[in-house]
Amino acid sequence: MKRLLAPALVFGVCALVYVVTAGPRVLAPSPNNHYAHLAQSWLNGELGVLGGRPPGFNDWACFDSAHAAVCPPSALYGAANPDQHWYVSFPPFPAVVMAPFVAVFGLDFPDPLVWALLAGLAPCLLFLLLRRLREEEISERTVKEDLVLVAIFAFGSVYYFTAVQGSVWFSAHVVASALLVGFLYFTIGMKSPVGAGVMLGLCFLTRPSTAPFALFFLLEAMRVSRAEGAEGGTRPEGAEGGSLGAYLREVDWRSTIRRSAFFAAPILAVGALAMWHNHARFGDPFEFGHSFLMIRWRPRIEKWGLFNLHYLSKNLAVFAASLPWLSATSPYLTISRHGLALWFTSPNLVPVLWPRRVTPLMTGLFLSTGLVALWDLCYQNSGWVQFGYRFSLDYMPMLIVLLALGGRRLTSKLSLGLLVFAIVVNTFGAITFDRVGMFYDDDGSQERVFQPD
Repeated sequence: MKRLLAPALVFGVCALVYVVTAGPRVLAPSPNNHYAHLAQSWLNGELGVLGGRPPGFNDWACFDSAHAAVCPPSALYGAANPDQHWYVSFPPFPAVVMAPFVAVFGLDFPDPLVWALLAGLAPCLLFLLLRRLREEEISERTVKEDLVLVAIFAFGSVYYFTAVQGSVWFSAHVVASALLVGFLYFTIGMKSPVGAGVMLGLCFLTRPSTAPFALFFLLEAMRVSRAEGAEGGTRPEGAEGGSLGAYLREVDWRSTIRRSAFFAAPILAVGALAMWHNHARFGDPFEFGHSFLMIRWRPRIEKWGLFNLHYLSKNLAVFAASLPWLSATSPYLTISRHGLALWFTSPNLVPVLWPRRVTPLMTGLFLSTGLVALWDLCYQNSGWVQFGYRFSLDYMPMLIVLLALGGRRLTSKLSLGLLVFAIVVNTFGAITFDRVGMFYDDDGSQERVFQPD
C-alpha cells in the first residue's frame, strides 16, 4: 500500500492541476468531441455519424459511396444525401475510452473533464517507470530527480497545454502518452512482450506515427537475450564485443524471435480489427478516412499525400526555430498558429542530445525515436493549430527516459532554472491557448510561420 502512495499523489496532483487549468471547459461538452460521436455511433450499431450530418465542420470525413470518392464541397452545406456518409477519420481507440461515458451519460457529458482527469495517468505511469528503472539499477537517478523528470513532462512540456483542451486532436495525445509509457514499462528488460504489444497496438490506433517504436522492441529483445547469454556463459567463443557483427553473433535469436512473436500477436489482432473497421466504412482496409477529410488543404494532400519529404522543411522550421513574435505594441507578444519550437517550450530536453554515456538500451531509444520524429516532420501539417509542437508527444516519454539514463545533472541551478522557465511558458500556453486570442496570430492559411517583416 505504501508503494502506491507516491504514484497516487503524482496522479492526483497532476489531474487536479489539469482540471483547474481547464476551468470552464470541464463544465460542457467540447465543440469538437469527435470521439464521443464515434462511440455513440458504435453503441447504436453504426459506423458513421448518426443522422447523416456531422455536428460541425472541423475535420470531419465525408465519403460518397456512389462514386467511391470524397464528397463534393456542397456536402458541407447541402441537405443530407443518402450516398454521402460522414465519419470520424481519426484513429479510433480514444473512442473506446469514451464509450462507457457515452453509454451512461450520452453526448451531453463534459468530455474535457474526463480527458483532464485521464491526463494524470501518463505522469503517474512515468513515475512508476522511472522508479522501476531506478530500483533495477538501470537508472542512477534519485527519487528527487525522478520527480523532476515527471515535472518536466507534466508541466514543463506541451503535454500541459494539450491535457486541458478536451478536443479531438489533443485528447488523442493524452491517450497515446499513457500508452507509450506503458509500452516502455513492458519493453525495457522484456518485462512483458505481450503487454508491450498491446500498448503499441492500441497506440497505433491512437497515433499511427508511433509504429516505428516496434524497432525499439526488437533491439531491446536482442539486447536482453544477449545479456542473458552472457550471464549463462553461452556467448560464442572468440566473439569481439566492439563490432556490429560480433554483437549480432552474441544475440540469442531463438529467444528474440519467441519474444517478438508474443509482441506481434496482439498487434496483429488489433491491426486486423482496424482493417475490418476501415474496410466496412471505405471499402479499403488501409484507409482510416483522412483521404476524405473536408478541409481547405485537400489539393495539397492530393498532390503530395499525407506524408512526404515535401513537408519536411516547413515542419522542421516550426520544430526548431519558431519563437514568440515580440513587438512594441500591445499585446507585445504573438505566437504563430504553428506553435513554438520544442527547445523553447522544453529547454530541459536539450541535454538529451549530448548524454554523458550511451548504452545499448539508449541506442535503441535514439534510433526508434528518430524514426518517429522524422515521420511526424513529414506529415502534411505541423500540428496546426497549437501552442507548441504537440507532435513531440509521440515520443516525449522516450525523451524523458533518455534524459534519465543520459547522466546529465537535473538538479543544478541551471537545470532547475530552465525547469521554472519551462513551467512558466507552458502554464501560459495552457491558460491562454484557444481562450485569449490576442496572443495568437490570426492567419488561417498555414503559410505564415514566422513574424512578417
